[in-house]
Amino acid sequence: MTIAPPIRLTQYAHGGGCACKIPPGELEAVVAGLTARGPADPAAELVIGLDDGDDAAVVRIAGGQGLVLTTDFFTPVVDDAYTFGRIAAANALSDVYAMGGTPVVAVNLLGWPRDVLPAELAAEVLRGGLEVAHEAGCHVGGGHSIDDPEPKYGMAVTGVVDVDRIITNSGAAAGTPLSLTKPLGVGVLNSRMKATGEVSEEAVASMTALNREAGQAAVAAGIRAGTDVTGFGLLGHLYKMARASGVTAVVDAAAVPYLTGAREALAAGFVSGGTRRNLDWVRPHTDLSAVSEDEALLLADAQTSGGLLLSGEVPGAPVIGEFVPRGEHVVVIR
Repeated sequence: MTIAPPIRLTQYAHGGGCACKIPPGELEAVVAGLTARGPADPAAELVIGLDDGDDAAVVRIAGGQGLVLTTDFFTPVVDDAYTFGRIAAANALSDVYAMGGTPVVAVNLLGWPRDVLPAELAAEVLRGGLEVAHEAGCHVGGGHSIDDPEPKYGMAVTGVVDVDRIITNSGAAAGTPLSLTKPLGVGVLNSRMKATGEVSEEAVASMTALNREAGQAAVAAGIRAGTDVTGFGLLGHLYKMARASGVTAVVDAAAVPYLTGAREALAAGFVSGGTRRNLDWVRPHTDLSAVSEDEALLLADAQTSGGLLLSGEVPGAPVIGEFVPRGEHVVVIR
């Protein structure tokens, strides 16, 4: 009897996870001109929109509260369907935490090649997403699915936030420290896994971990500037944050934490096209003279469900640099 080999979800997608994002410079060109538009008679006040590339939109509701709205979906970053669902859900929920909010309800977004992959695997993806959402105390109220040549999964999430305590891209001030709540390296480790099948359990644990505690700690500490580190890498997201805030971000490369095996995966050549595009985008605005090209690639590594990058200190998160008055470069690596 011939036993069929296990299905590897990553082999049914051209890329994986947040590395599949449209390149940041290209994306900014696509949405240029949309920020000034709005309804003539809006039903609610838009507090946070497209202007500074924040992680989610916020509209004001009664009682000093805001609704946080975001969506995120991508192709498989791991081969196991249940784990893929967990990672995608944690990643989608992260945008609400990055704004200082609490997720309340989510709906599923599923694309599935129904003639190629069994429906039972799609059910496992949804089960993984549901379990992580429930871990976050967030309802899942249905969703939408399509027949798609590539498997894709994610969520549209609605949360609540105190509008006077929103964490944004544009609130970083000179003289404040820069903290990172999860280590980098997910991108190169996932690229290795896609090519070889070798799974990094440490990377999976990082990607499935909610940013809930980090977001709550940031709000409690009075932090008003931050973002989460996903497909544009640490350098890309930090560049957007410093640019929007009118400051320069200085990073101590030796202080940046990495997952076990990340440097070895980089040395073996497991670098996604998304990571290289990230580095190309930030290079004209970044002083990289103090580090090697390999170190720069790690700092630009396209993350999936990464940690929070915060203008301030929170317990347990390493300080990796600081914000200073705007200088010649928007980002400086020392």
